[in-house]
Amino acid sequence: MTTDNIRLIAFDADDTLWDCQSHFEAVERQYCEILAPWGDAATVSARLFEVETRNMPQLGYGSKAFTLSLVENAVEMSRGGISATQLLQIQRLGRSLLNIPATPLPGVESTLRTIRAMARYKMVVFTKGEILDQENKLIRSGLWDYFDRVEVVSDKTPRQYRELCCTFGIGIDQLLMVGNSFKSDIAPVLQLGGYAAHIPFEVQWAHEKTEEYDHPHLLRLSHISQLIDYMN
Repeated sequence: MTTDNIRLIAFDADDTLWDCQSHFEAVERQYCEILAPWGDAATVSARLFEVETRNMPQLGYGSKAFTLSLVENAVEMSRGGISATQLLQIQRLGRSLLNIPATPLPGVESTLRTIRAMARYKMVVFTKGEILDQENKLIRSGLWDYFDRVEVVSDKTPRQYRELCCTFGIGIDQLLMVGNSFKSDIAPVLQLGGYAAHIPFEVQWAHEKTEEYDHPHLLRLSHISQLIDYMN
């Protein structure tokens, strides 16, 4: 795949620039322990997944939406029997996700620094979720200054990708999207005629699972540092 036409590189945030999903899974494990009187871990997680899916059209993605789903599911599963103390414990578990360290994954900062030094590309964080939460994670990561812009959207739809390109005055065929989710970061861009670099993370959120496929505009990377070889 040639990248000679690329003018804008968009980077996903969670699980591409820093670890996020493992923190959510750790919270969910503790959550399942609290709800153990009303179901085993598999049952609690399955019911939580249903509640999250039901809430997404209105609540979107991110820590706050997840916390609301935790509380709602706890009340439903316990049929109102869960105590105020336990609900407060659940709320605090969800709130803890607003303060994950957002430490850059190995190779991320050096890769961003190298690509920035090439002075050939605009660079943007393009991620979904809650804007304040995502901006705070980017600040904590220390990576903010590598990017020309930060775009936080409610979801990564084809329309959102087209609007991103309009913002930078480029065609979709001049965009390279870098991310861990084939469903959100890769497939929509390929379908529009853009380019994408898929870097799978060690854990994957159930909502992001989808069928993958090969494509002439797709780079499959095992580590973000490999991106440099294609951008030189």
